[in-house]
Amino acid sequence: MTSAPHPTPLTADDDWWRSAVVYQVYVRSFADSNSDGVGDLEGIRQRLPYLRELGVDALWLTPFYTSPQIDAGYDVADYRDVDPLFGNLGDFDAMITDAHALGLRIIVDLVPNHTSSAHPWFTAALAAGPGSPERERYLFAEGKGERGELPPNDWESIFGGPAWTRVPDGQWYLHLFDPAQPDLNWRHPEVRAEFEDVLRFWLDRGVDGFRIDVAHGMIKAEGLPDVGFNSMTTGQRQSELLGKGRLPYFDQDEVHDIYRAWRPILDSYPGGRMAVAEAWAETPQRLARYIGPDELHQAFSFDFLDATWSADSFRKVIDTALAESAIVGAPTTWVLSNHDRQRHVTRYGDGEVGLRRARAAALLMLSLPGCAYVYQGEELGLPEVLDLPDELRQDPAFLRTGESRDGCRVPIPWSGELAPYGFGPEGSELSWLPAPATWRALSVAAQAGVTGSTLELYRTALRIRHEHPALAGTDGITWLETEPGVLAFRRTAGGAELTCVVNISGAEVTVAGHGRPVVASADLTERGDGHVLPVDAAAWFERR
Repeated sequence: MTSAPHPTPLTADDDWWRSAVVYQVYVRSFADSNSDGVGDLEGIRQRLPYLRELGVDALWLTPFYTSPQIDAGYDVADYRDVDPLFGNLGDFDAMITDAHALGLRIIVDLVPNHTSSAHPWFTAALAAGPGSPERERYLFAEGKGERGELPPNDWESIFGGPAWTRVPDGQWYLHLFDPAQPDLNWRHPEVRAEFEDVLRFWLDRGVDGFRIDVAHGMIKAEGLPDVGFNSMTTGQRQSELLGKGRLPYFDQDEVHDIYRAWRPILDSYPGGRMAVAEAWAETPQRLARYIGPDELHQAFSFDFLDATWSADSFRKVIDTALAESAIVGAPTTWVLSNHDRQRHVTRYGDGEVGLRRARAAALLMLSLPGCAYVYQGEELGLPEVLDLPDELRQDPAFLRTGESRDGCRVPIPWSGELAPYGFGPEGSELSWLPAPATWRALSVAAQAGVTGSTLELYRTALRIRHEHPALAGTDGITWLETEPGVLAFRRTAGGAELTCVVNISGAEVTVAGHGRPVVASADLTERGDGHVLPVDAAAWFERR
């Protein structure tokens, strides 16, 4: 298999990622080009003009590699090819060529913690047996008990249940997620060499960056020590410690050696190739270790996503993130939703209240310095689909815990009065998950050009973010004195000022002294020398 010729870099701006807006494309739910009910690469290619008009800078694509699709592609069987469900390498090359021609960069998901159980390495490991070189690429171990009938330790899968599965010859293998996702042994030199080659393969095809899945997980503590509790012994799941405590299989110091080996590879390509970590760490200081000139460019800050709907919560999260960003000299990342978490319209209260708050949160996020990540459909104000029939849910975690991420993965609506709302070609009625009837009013066609729609709010805010001098850089913010429950901060550059005000106080407030309003998440009315900002609303004001 040969790589495609390296496309010409978009620009000479190696720092594009510092203030970019990245749109996450959940590939199977974005656009279907062949009427099979599943989104694909050609579907993305056909919708690129929509994303250009929306005003984003880059796309992050969830895994499209060859996979049995047990965990929606996060179980990879071949890291150098496209699963037929999504197309082929030619489709990828055509898509990235068109994206670059439109000024859009492409970030792909890399899944290095584990492979699929269908990966040739794992099938070879099962065939070779205990003590073989093939098994050394994974984490096989003898069990406890008189006959090895008990797992090697008390580690628990993030998806629920034991993190170990026994094979017929008596050994156990580690899988921190589904049994179909065996964990690799990252102390093995062949594993490290393989993924360095995978990086080069996709960089040669022109990708502009990587999102590193489970970036904190590749190294496990020597000796595989017990955690000391799990849901079977105490009722507390080990996953509850994510971002709050230390686990022997996450955030080990040795993991940073991997990224110090990857950074020179990224830096050897022109155009500012970057990597962002999906990493959970006990403290902001430990999370910051993943970022720097010799490691990764960014790490997701999930604290913003987890903030409660209160001014105090948002301010604390913003201050902490900006302080840590200053220490490591890298931009903060802001996220409101993604493919693993309930959509923020629903988290903020659902219905009209949730949508109103989600629109305000969008203006808050897009006015902050750093890089913002937008999950597909949030620009349409999509809520979580809470009433999917159990028999249609495909998240492997659902079978193990009863918890499902499928509700945020329903294909987005494009047009029409009937589901699946233009997800596939005209006349196609297939969709791998059903969209609710209420989504007809939330489709792209229903909102495009409509004053006050959520889509037009995002388009306006993204245009201003790109054009306004005060929002163009990565400089910090200046907090302003306000009434309780109101957030207000100012950004300045080149003699221009932009002030963001968010009203979470529970009562309307009058905003004055910040200049003229340029965008608002709800209608403003004039009052004296100021403007009335409704409850759960945000607005940007400018002075030049």
